Amino acid sequence: MAGSIDRAARRKLLSWYRRNRRDLPWRRTKDPYAIWVSEMMLQQTRVAAVVPYYERFLARFPDVRALAGAPLDDVLALWSGLGYYRRARHLHAAARIVAGKGFPRTEAGWRELPGIGPYAAAAISSIAFGERAAAVDGNVVRVLSRLHATTGPVNDVARAWISPTSPGDHNQAIMELGATVCTPRAPSCPRCPLTSRCGGRGEPGRYPAPRARPRIREERLAVALVLRGGKVQLFRRKPDGLLAGMWELPRARPRGEPLAVVRHSILDRRQVISVFRGRPRRGGRFFGDLSRVPLTAATRKCVSAVRFPG
Repeated sequence: MAGSIDRAARRKLLSWYRRNRRDLPWRRTKDPYAIWVSEMMLQQTRVAAVVPYYERFLARFPDVRALAGAPLDDVLALWSGLGYYRRARHLHAAARIVAGKGFPRTEAGWRELPGIGPYAAAAISSIAFGERAAAVDGNVVRVLSRLHATTGPVNDVARAWISPTSPGDHNQAIMELGATVCTPRAPSCPRCPLTSRCGGRGEPGRYPAPRARPRIREERLAVALVLRGGKVQLFRRKPDGLLAGMWELPRARPRGEPLAVVRHSILDRRQVISVFRGRPRRGGRFFGDLSRVPLTAATRKCVSAVRFPG
């Protein structure tokens, strides 16, 4: 599969990338900390959504020591809205390790840190330190599956194909190609620098093999907005499980007309959340400035949807 076309294809791919890559903030640096933060944020999140979070995060925590010394709640508050909060917890825990031991310089070293899997380890080590490590994410699988007309695993192909001289750019180039040209639906084959070599040209939908999509469930929920002196009462979730330790509005019994109705998606669920006026309850805490509170994304949407006196 990784035959004689590799060198010519690499050159074409890298040349295309250097001319056409999007100007993203994490591509302007070789700082392993900044690259690491971007890779954690980009997991399961669109690039456009990540950019403002990334810029705010680095402004607040400009280096690994700043992150390691920060309270976890401050980290979660800045992460609020990005979802998959375990990423933030792992990032904070790993920062404390790195602040004491220094940055790993290899894929294997990065994989020893909390929250760093094979893809992120290879991406960080190749971009920041030039290690010849192949980062394989969904975009890479799609590009290589189509290029080699295969529905099987592509990890070996990716490792054999990685550029020995520019591995970081090579990894980013394949991901960029998958994100902007070789897209899941309606790929722009005429714009692809590898189209003349692509085994899947003409029938790209066959590759990779389609995956079964999870069944989406709809949930209808009701929550209470409890106000006192312009402050909102919130309750903290348990320290383990989904959205561990985040703050949220309490559940309510629907009565009368809601103040707002909010739609929110999380994992395999689509939630329709009705917000009702409520009365103070035991066990919660009142907050005025919510900007530094680690709220669940659904709670932030609910509070924003309701106009109330500040």
